[in-house]
Formats: sequence, C-alpha cells, structure tokens
Amino acid sequence: MTSERRTKAPIDLQDHLARLEERGLLTRIACPIDKDSELHPLARWQFQGGIPAEDRKAFLFTDVTDGKGNRYDIPVTVGALAANPEIYAAGLGVPVDEIGAVWVKAMQAPIPPEVVTEAPCQEVVMTGEELTREGGGLAALPVPISTPGFDAAPYLTATLVVTKDPENGIRNMGTYRGQLKARDRLGVRMASRLGGAGGYQHWLKYKARGEKMPVAIVIGCAPAVLFTGPQKLPIDQDEMAVAGGLIGAPVRTVKCRTVDLEVPADAEIVIEGEVAVDYLEPEGPFGESHGHVALEDFNMSMQVTAITMKAKPVFVSIVSQVTPSESSTLKKVAYEPLYFEHLKTVLNVKGIKRVVMHEPLTNIRKVIFLQFDRSAPQTEVWRGLQGAAALQAQCGKVVIAVSEDIEPNNADAIFWSIAYRANLSTDLHVTPYRSGGHGPKLGRGSADSTLMIDATLKADMPPLALPREKYMSRARQIWEELQLPRLTPQPPWHGYELGDWSEQWSDYADRAVAGDWEANGLVTEARQRGGMKPETPTRDIED
Repeated sequence: MTSERRTKAPIDLQDHLARLEERGLLTRIACPIDKDSELHPLARWQFQGGIPAEDRKAFLFTDVTDGKGNRYDIPVTVGALAANPEIYAAGLGVPVDEIGAVWVKAMQAPIPPEVVTEAPCQEVVMTGEELTREGGGLAALPVPISTPGFDAAPYLTATLVVTKDPENGIRNMGTYRGQLKARDRLGVRMASRLGGAGGYQHWLKYKARGEKMPVAIVIGCAPAVLFTGPQKLPIDQDEMAVAGGLIGAPVRTVKCRTVDLEVPADAEIVIEGEVAVDYLEPEGPFGESHGHVALEDFNMSMQVTAITMKAKPVFVSIVSQVTPSESSTLKKVAYEPLYFEHLKTVLNVKGIKRVVMHEPLTNIRKVIFLQFDRSAPQTEVWRGLQGAAALQAQCGKVVIAVSEDIEPNNADAIFWSIAYRANLSTDLHVTPYRSGGHGPKLGRGSADSTLMIDATLKADMPPLALPREKYMSRARQIWEELQLPRLTPQPPWHGYELGDWSEQWSDYADRAVAGDWEANGLVTEARQRGGMKPETPTRDIED
C-alpha cells in the first residue's frame, strides 16, 4: 500500500487486519483448525461464552484444514468485520461514537468510484478447466461450515454480491449467502420478501427478458465497502459511491474478466458467474441470522465462470446465526444512528435521545427501544414509535419507548418500566398487516403485526430505592480494595430522584447518614396529628 493512498479508513481487508493487530484487536490462531467442524464453533464461543463485547477479538486462522484432512494456503479471518463495535469502527477509521455521523455524511455526499485497468484482485485468474479440476474452483477456497451439524455445505457468508439493473445500469451490492454445490456452481439466496434484496429485483428484470443475470461475489474487501451490503440503502443508490463516502476517497474498481460488472480492485477474492432465470435449485438448510436454521428452499443457481484473487489472499467469513453475533453487530452499530437521524432530523421528533436495537436472541430487526427525555410530550413519543415501526418493513415488530433514566440495553430495566410506567389499556397499541420480515418460516401466512408501548415516565414518582450514587461509588471502592469478586454493574445501580421528593426528605436522609436520626424524630414529633387513618400522605394534610 502506497503512502499516497493512505486514508482514515482501511483500503482493503489486509490493511484492516494490520490495523486491528496494531490495536490488540486481532488474535492469530496458528495451530491446525478444521474449517468444517472447528473454526466457526471456536469463534462462536466469543458470543456464547459470556465474554463482554469490548473484549471480543478478530481471529486469523493461518493453518486451515478440512474434514478430509486437506490443508489450505489461504488464511481465514472471522470476527474481523464486527466482533464488536470497536472493530466495526476501525473498519471506518473513526471512533465508535462517530459511526452514525460518517454514515449520514456518506449517504449525503457519496464519492463515485474510480475505474482502473489492473487490479490486485486479478493477480490470479481461474477459468475453464481450472474451475472443475480436482481441488480447483470453489474447492480451492477454505470456505467454512457456519453451523456444523445443521448446514448442508460450506457457505459464503461475508459476501458483497454485485448485480446490475439491465434497464438503467444501476449497480446493487448486497450481502447474500452462497452454498457450495460443485467446484463451479453455487446456490444463492437473495431475499424475495418485502424490503428484501435489491439483487432479487434485478433477477426479476432479467427473468422478464429471458436473460441470465451476471453476478460477481466479492469475498474480502475494504470493510467500508462490505458494510454497504447489509445496509438497506435505496435501490437506486450506488453503494460503491456510498462506500467512497465512508472511506473519504473513491473506491478503485475494475471490470470483471467474464461478466460485465465492476468490483473493488483491491478485493481479496472475486467469484464471477451467471444466475439462471428459468430454473431454481434446492438450497439449505443453513443457520440464519434470525437465530433459527433456514430449511431447504428453492433458490437461485449460479454457474461460476471465473474466480480471481490476489496472489496471497485472505478469506473472510462472519459469525451469524443466534444473536448476539458478528452479523447482528454489523447491523446494530449502523442501524441505530441511522434510525436516530431519521426520527430526529427527518421526522423532527422532539425529545428523542437514543435508538437502541435489542440484540441478544431476538436479532436487531425485531425489537427497538426509543429513549426520550422527560420534556417529550406524549404526542411526540407516539410519533417516534410510529416512525420507527414504519421506517423499514423488516424492522420494528416491537417498539418500546422509555424515559432517559432507563438503560435500553438492560432488559430488566425495560420490563420494570413497562410494569410501573405503562397503562396497558392506553399506552399499548397493536397494528395489523405488517410484513413477516426476516425470520423462520412457520408454515403459515407471512402477515404479522406491530406492537408499540409507551413505557415512559408520565408523572413525577418517588426516587428509585437504591443508595445514592456517592454511597454506592464509595462502597465499590471498598469492595475493590478488599479484592472481592469482579463487579459488572448493570444500571440502575444507584438511586436517583424522579420528581416526587422534597428538600425536607433530603434533610432527613442527610441527618440519618450523619448519625443524627434522633433529630429527625424531634421534627416529626412536632408534627403529630389525630383524626386520620394510617397511611394518610402527609402532603394531603399539611399542604
């Protein structure tokens, strides 16, 4: 990589891996690892083993084998795109808290790609008989099995699938799975549901014309380019230009060798081919990002016409399936700021503070939390709920609004807020006729519904019954001095006021911790009254 091409964001996958290693975010695994039964389960333990997100790493496997004992000279990386938000942010060359701003800027000011004639991704070219020989074609690539015990084959997962509208030439780049079928054939699944794949819309147009659809599958490129694949951008917006906006420089592209498409010139591996339009082929089962195994469906069949790559490429795969996962992090860290920008700027919803998409087990598409400040009128809360539920067909089956004291990432706090702050006869609304979205097929119609709950604080309430922050902080200091077990506090971990409190009660509390509780008794003795039943609030009498 020449210095004049150095950008804030990595320009290719290997530049990104080098930066991760410099920052201690990459772990090299040098012992033999079976890609068919060990590789993904090993990476999966980061997400299933209780390791905090900030401690997750990218893995680089340098001695990859398969179930038959074959060895590969191509390393495999997993977790390098979004094992945690910091790794995702490194792919954009920004801090985590600037991810949303970079995405907004890139969509508002895209930078068109720059076409070149020679490219690293074409240093090695396989065509013709090289695609079908023993150990050639797709068999030469160390494609892992993502869900050993359930998946029907190794799958391409961290893909950037490039297609082109045959009518207007507009390019689309999507992240779609690809099942290895033969050394020169893939099964490709492009979502056909509402709000699904742009590539599927192109396939319909090629089908109407009776022409095969040219396809190029990119495996490994600059993270900023790949990040556009799972992002649901407008179908007529060139993701390559948005990627340029993310990087801050034009993406270098090169024309494919056997199909009329352009791909990132600095990609690791490119699989070129054509998708049939007159027949489909069974594809699956495969462990999907919604957390269930997708069963066998008829999907697209792709005939491979060429495989091109760098002389020394790195193969990239992502951890998907049950969330949290790399797949869900890929979407969560980008979707949240984009949803927030939409509600705050486009819809001008007053009082909105955060958008948080629930990740563990539910995937981020289904459950969305909106956090509002105390000043937000209830009408604005409901505009936010409706806006979040309607923005994308596959997102927001359940949308819950909470106040600013509730941490949306704490499910217990959400349930507490629903239990104490929502009147389910007035603060809950269900709307029918929603798209089923991304999820397992259940053998019935795909029509679904949307649940919206206003669980915000609607009136002053007494303080949360925990010691005030200064006392909890002091106690934690003592805890650590005593070398007691490591604490991982979840909010709320201290008490705070919620509007229904008086200075007199603060005085009581201050005197109590100072040991002057008898002084409080003298104050209340002077306020003794008769003629009431127990539990009569003092404010009802004295005010």
